[in-house]
Amino acid sequence: MDSDTQTKAALEEHWRASERGDIEAEHAIYSADAILDYPQSGERFRGRAAISAQRGEHPASRHFTVLRIVGSGDLWVSECVIAYDGVPTYSVSIMKFVHSNVVHETQYFANPFGAPEWRTALAEPMPGRDIARA
Repeated sequence: MDSDTQTKAALEEHWRASERGDIEAEHAIYSADAILDYPQSGERFRGRAAISAQRGEHPASRHFTVLRIVGSGDLWVSECVIAYDGVPTYSVSIMKFVHSNVVHETQYFANPFGAPEWRTALAEPMPGRDIARA
């Protein structure tokens, strides 16, 4: 198995572990000194232990749906829907790998929004979706 195939398999396991609430398996992908950034809040978590602790203490019920994983070499992107207590939030996770472990992750979060009426005639629904109206 080549390294890209191994990395994608490790990411798929990371997200499956996230969905089943297996904190240890979820964080096995991170190096001990990994950094996690949340640009929207300005937070930085330094080290696997801190990353795991802040996720493990999340008060909401979380469910993960992976929409797409793309990447090669040391840079990988996961697009997900994370439902917090049933409310969906779209997430993009950008991970930099060194020696099969994540050394830096940046996660962006976006709430769903409705499309304005003026542009709905120009759009078509994404596969498996309906266009949300403003």
